[in-house]
Amino acid sequence: MTSDDLLAPLDLAFWNIESERHPMHLGALGVFTAHSPTAGAHAADLLAARAAAVPGLRMRIRDVWRPLAPGRSFPFGAGASLAFGGAAREPDPGFDPLDHVRLHAPTADFQAAAGLLMERPLERGRPPWEAHVLPGGDGTSFAVLFKFHHALADGLRALTLAAAVLDPVDVPPPSPSRTRPRRPEPPRGPLPDVRALPELLRGTLSDARRAVGIGASVACSGLDVRSSPALTSKPSGTRRTAGAVLDLDDVHRVRKAVGGTVNDVLIALVAGALRRWLDERGDGSEGVAPRALIPVSTRRPRTAHPQGNRLSGYLIRLPVGEHDALRRLGAVRTAMDRNKDAGPHRGAGAVALLADHVPALGHRLGGPLAAQAARLWFDILVTSVPLPSLGLTLGGAPLAEVYPYAPLAHGHSLAIAVSTYRGAVHYGLVADAEAVPDLDRLAHALTDETRTLIKVCTP
Repeated sequence: MTSDDLLAPLDLAFWNIESERHPMHLGALGVFTAHSPTAGAHAADLLAARAAAVPGLRMRIRDVWRPLAPGRSFPFGAGASLAFGGAAREPDPGFDPLDHVRLHAPTADFQAAAGLLMERPLERGRPPWEAHVLPGGDGTSFAVLFKFHHALADGLRALTLAAAVLDPVDVPPPSPSRTRPRRPEPPRGPLPDVRALPELLRGTLSDARRAVGIGASVACSGLDVRSSPALTSKPSGTRRTAGAVLDLDDVHRVRKAVGGTVNDVLIALVAGALRRWLDERGDGSEGVAPRALIPVSTRRPRTAHPQGNRLSGYLIRLPVGEHDALRRLGAVRTAMDRNKDAGPHRGAGAVALLADHVPALGHRLGGPLAAQAARLWFDILVTSVPLPSLGLTLGGAPLAEVYPYAPLAHGHSLAIAVSTYRGAVHYGLVADAEAVPDLDRLAHALTDETRTLIKVCTP
């Protein structure tokens, strides 16, 4: 085993903070249009056959309790060199795709079935992913729920793995005029040049200052917290999912009318929907401003660990207590602009970067404690999952809808993920089923909030 096989520090953190009631897997529910009642069974056969040919789906994760091969460099800094107590990816010699692809009985409610499946942790002794095929009760559609452990893949990597078992899509080659030449790979060696030591020392001190700054920002973010009891819960281990579909053209109409980005509008819609939902259920939204974590990928192409999670994040206060829809959007724009000006490596949202400074054994021993700290750091996760603009199919059945699902952190009752696909915005909601029995009402509130924003933005 070499350093190239090791989990990146953040992957290792995700692997160790998992518990029975808080599994750390991502999900995506794809709904396909079926042309026959047997389309779901055919899709399950295709998925199993194609999974066998995808190397990334054969990788399991196992503990590391021995030194690495000598003479190798360590890509993630000094902390990564302490591999003892870590974990690494390796091919599973007993890999059987039938252990991962499962065909279920027909159902009339894909979301209800997905919620039950999302609460089940992935088996850790084999490659941590599953594909559940759910035939529709009327035979005109079927759904596939993909589950990938966050230590195996982040959102972008999960998309790549899922796309590998769907029908091939012809992607036009990039224009030669836009093709950038590859940068030469930096030489790798076991020891740095002595002449580089002053620069390395300055970098280490800079990292230390940044870590202290991030820690202070996290502590300050917990002051004067104005969240809502509806967003917190004791873990029950149960899950409920729901989805909302919006017209992407409507989102662009709002953006063009008031400025900002599509992401600003999507986050503002969440704030407005939360306000409606809290008021309808009687919790009240007055003065509520929960801290939303907005993950940001910091992965650079052709890194030593192309599969590893390289995430930071922005932390903003959602203006749920603001009654005016345009002011809510303006507050989100201001907060996001402030975060972008500071960059993804600073502020309380960048706390995930501190994983790089923790030795492997520290992740293993401190994982359960770190999991408990999520509630102190943020109140709700709002994440965006990229999807290709080209249409996807499986066995000739077109993908009509796709709902991304994020892991639910300890102490949280709700997480929200969003993707755009084929001219539509898909919100995927995951909640503790006991704490949030009315998750569908929040999904409806997203649609209602979109109508409100369009109305106030249209002359």
